[in-house]
Amino acid sequence: MEKPFSPSCERNRDPILDVLHRHLGGARHVLEIGSGTGQHAVHVAAAMPWLTWQSSDHISQHAGIQQWLDEAGLANAPAPIALQAVAQPAPHFTPALAPGLLPFDAVFTANTLHIMDWPEVQALFACLPAMLSDQGLVIVYGPFNEGGSFSSEGNREFEASLKSRDPRSGIRDIEAVDALATGIGLQCIDDVAMPANNRMLVWRRS
Repeated sequence: MEKPFSPSCERNRDPILDVLHRHLGGARHVLEIGSGTGQHAVHVAAAMPWLTWQSSDHISQHAGIQQWLDEAGLANAPAPIALQAVAQPAPHFTPALAPGLLPFDAVFTANTLHIMDWPEVQALFACLPAMLSDQGLVIVYGPFNEGGSFSSEGNREFEASLKSRDPRSGIRDIEAVDALATGIGLQCIDDVAMPANNRMLVWRRS
């Protein structure tokens, strides 16, 4: 199997790492939801040896992620775990996380909310309180709309491409996502403009 590679991940990894450095100095146990190729996992774990970076994704992604992890050989980047947000019959993650993994000091996810359908995004946030330590952080990277408007023509075209593949997907309104976060007791502490019309949002459990 050829090792998976995401050009966009390669481009955005250092700006993302800069923000993570500002917020994860005291973290020891971080969960990445939707690790994709695994590129962020090895990049961040190598740069932050004081924390354990737990990657996760659908089981179909694990072989590719493991290739990156094996090549890097980092003691603080364990094997990926299977994890999917499910909305029905009630919001939950499947499979259930092993109790020994919880809680996490931070949960990070990049370029996932516009791929998931909205009920899955709602389920993801509904499940976060059970996963976070006191003062735990939730960090989300990706494109967002604001006030119902696209931030660029590129994002408008990107959404059209997304919806041509899956009508349930789409760039999320930042106000709606923040409402989900505040509804579970999170407070936004940082909102960083990122390259290519993306943003990085950081919430803290209050």
